[in-house]
Amino acid sequence: MLVEVRWHGRGGQGIVTVSRMLAQAALLDGKYVQAFPEFGPERRGAPVTGYTRISDEPIVIHSQIYNPHIVVVVDPTLIGSVNVTRGLVPKGLIAAHSDKSPGDLRKMLGSCDAKVYTVNAMRIALDILGRPIYNTAMLGALLKIAPLAKLDSLIKVVEERFPGPVGEKNVAVIKRAYEEVQGDE
Repeated sequence: MLVEVRWHGRGGQGIVTVSRMLAQAALLDGKYVQAFPEFGPERRGAPVTGYTRISDEPIVIHSQIYNPHIVVVVDPTLIGSVNVTRGLVPKGLIAAHSDKSPGDLRKMLGSCDAKVYTVNAMRIALDILGRPIYNTAMLGALLKIAPLAKLDSLIKVVEERFPGPVGEKNVAVIKRAYEEVQGDE
């Protein structure tokens, strides 16, 4: 089965990095993958969209993702200025960094036929990393709600990408977000 994920964030928040790390983890699990970004002017703070495709079969499609199964909102300030639910399949999943409850976020999103999940990724990052870098927290939350790759595979990818203490702290961020993500089911 092909699963398509669209990531929303801003330049400098690691959207391209997390979309690729998810793909690399799924690749370790024997899946077929694609990961690619879309952005306009390359500048810090500009809206950025990342895409990840994961499948048990070879992927023959090579286009932007128009109807994602999952939307991950790394930067909640985009809600309202960017239509993050655009094209989301019915009964799709939305995982968002937010200090709001899933129900409150659902109200902000307007009418959408999706399961909504939230995690306070910034709080987790500040507690563990001491910095507001929370893209890896969203990876942990995503894997909890949609096991697209094994958690152990993701940890291996993160430790390879960020060796030493930085990798260890990012693994701790991922694990905590995995445990703390909440859904409105």
